[in-house]
Amino acid sequence: MPRKYPLDKHRNFGIIAHIDAGKTTTTERILYYTGRIYKIGEVHDGTTTMDWMEQERERGITITAAATYAQWGDFHFNIIDTPGHIDFTVEVQRSLRVLDGAVVVLDGSQGVEPQSETVWRQADGYHVPRLVFANKMDKVGADFYMCLDSIHKKLGANSQPIQLPIGFESQFSGVVDLIRMKAYVWDGEELGAKFVETEIPADMREKAQEYHNKLVEALADFNDELAHKFLEGQAVSEAELKKAIRQAVISGQFFPLMCGSSFKNKGVQPLLDAVCEFLPSPLDVPPLVGIEPVSGAEEIRLPKDDESLCALAFKIQTDPHVGKLTFVRVYSGALTSSTAVFNSTRSTRERVGRLLRMHANKREEIDEILAGEIGAVIGLKGVTTGETLCDEKKPIVLEPPKFPEPVISVAIEPKTKADEERMSIALNRLAEEDPTFRIKSDPETNQTIISGMGELHLDIIVDRMKREFNVQANVGKPQVAYRETIRRKVEQEGKYIKQTGGRGQYGHVWIEIEPVEKGKGFEFVDKIKGGRIPKEYIPGVEKGIREALSDGVLAGYPVVDVKVTLFDGSYHDVDSNEMAFKIAGSMAFKDAARKANPVLLEPIMRIDITTPKENMGDVLGDLQRRRGRTENVEDRGPVQFIHGHVPLAEMFGYATTLRSLSQGRASYVMEPSHYEDVPKGVSQELLAKAAS
Repeated sequence: MPRKYPLDKHRNFGIIAHIDAGKTTTTERILYYTGRIYKIGEVHDGTTTMDWMEQERERGITITAAATYAQWGDFHFNIIDTPGHIDFTVEVQRSLRVLDGAVVVLDGSQGVEPQSETVWRQADGYHVPRLVFANKMDKVGADFYMCLDSIHKKLGANSQPIQLPIGFESQFSGVVDLIRMKAYVWDGEELGAKFVETEIPADMREKAQEYHNKLVEALADFNDELAHKFLEGQAVSEAELKKAIRQAVISGQFFPLMCGSSFKNKGVQPLLDAVCEFLPSPLDVPPLVGIEPVSGAEEIRLPKDDESLCALAFKIQTDPHVGKLTFVRVYSGALTSSTAVFNSTRSTRERVGRLLRMHANKREEIDEILAGEIGAVIGLKGVTTGETLCDEKKPIVLEPPKFPEPVISVAIEPKTKADEERMSIALNRLAEEDPTFRIKSDPETNQTIISGMGELHLDIIVDRMKREFNVQANVGKPQVAYRETIRRKVEQEGKYIKQTGGRGQYGHVWIEIEPVEKGKGFEFVDKIKGGRIPKEYIPGVEKGIREALSDGVLAGYPVVDVKVTLFDGSYHDVDSNEMAFKIAGSMAFKDAARKANPVLLEPIMRIDITTPKENMGDVLGDLQRRRGRTENVEDRGPVQFIHGHVPLAEMFGYATTLRSLSQGRASYVMEPSHYEDVPKGVSQELLAKAAS
């Protein structure tokens, strides 16, 4: 089937931001102006298209990334609206993995906020070109130039405005376009309001010229023609400026700043024009590189419909009407309904059922998903997030998105016998959807332990179990996801010998364990020489050590940041097998870890608190009592911004305490930062509890 829109007219982009910056409101306006919806919903009314889950509408927050599509002129958009809350960071990670560009929305009165920094870093990690939109310019305290300054200081990003606001707060009425050097003023705030081209206001001409020159100067660093004209003092045409901006944005070296007020219907149409003009099409991003699964050689796929199929499954969703939906980005070739595909990650064949184009929770059936497009598949049974679908004759494996480890756990048990089986099904379905949600059974207490990114994350999981799967459950108190590590190098022997009448078991290893830098995880090095241990038994040793890592020697927490080197051992011609070496490896690691000065680690959270000046003393005092460290305090008139770090263990119930300390006027956001040694007194308490 021929394409309706050529590939160079496709834009796959996401809306990313800190919580409450106005992502969903902006997306809602985009859908209205592109003709996808005819009645705008509002977050505060619980009527938005993109926040379709009951929990999203009740709480006024985005929980799951919602995909949609739209047309703007002769361009086709695939848009993903992502959550701003750190507990749902998985949705941002997996969306950025498959998008070609992003619009970063800032609250015009706050500038770059903590979660803005997080999503910016995530976008850096996937090399996603970005536009920045300073939203809420009509809000009290809105300051466009403060937003620009915070982008430079907090993100270290090369950003210059391509628009300046005309008026601030309630006086915000339009923008100066620094590319065309014209002003655009809205003739009202209603949806049908036109923006009219006019001359730049007299009191803004000097400032507009100053920022136009700054824009040209910033772009001259990446464009020799522009640099020559800038140095010669020659005028730069609109076409030259647009071409230079597009090149700099696509290369990830420049981030244009725009402004508006999505709620007041101002600035969204120019933002859509900028998406078309400056963000990349699938043809503009570097060709996709993957690995040939057998040889390990690099494979390249070009975004062409006649190439071999290559697609990435980036999200799983359970739909009450059609069952399991697998969201995919097709990078090359075409995915066709009712055909077979190869899952190269698992080396299994899958049958594609129906194909859908998604509009939040609504869907439209289609025959194929072509290169550069995003859609959903019904019928893939064994595919999970991050797996590659391709042509079996030309296999390729793509790098999956990386997801953070959970930091908080709770025990959960069904209320009745009838809930027991339903709970198991519900938890497994939810874990399949969300790679940051984990389930495990505690063999000692016979409880099910669920782990996630925060209290809100686990609240939503339990709520979804109740509503979607009709499971009633009792939930225990939150538990912190502690870790263990070692502090010194140790050599250790591990020997497993078992003689039982017939064939025995024999595994013998020597390992060295040593600490590695924070965040490095686990590293296994094979230094066996001269066949002291046959090659086929070495994976068994590693497997045994990995299993021992999951259950540390101090209090049973997982062991992290350790390097294990296998350097010697012996085997028996008849009695040795992989299982014997697996047990020997596990025994050696546990014995070594006990001698290697093991310590407990706890998750430390980065915290950002906004509080009225008069409550700051109480808030800081309370933070100190929670073993918190204040890094710096920003003074913004009547409001203070406190930035610091605090152990997660001390933060349960903090929202209630902060409300009572400030009469409900203070707020905070928190995100995982790193792990640190648990102080001695706290460590002794935890070990005593684990031993009891």
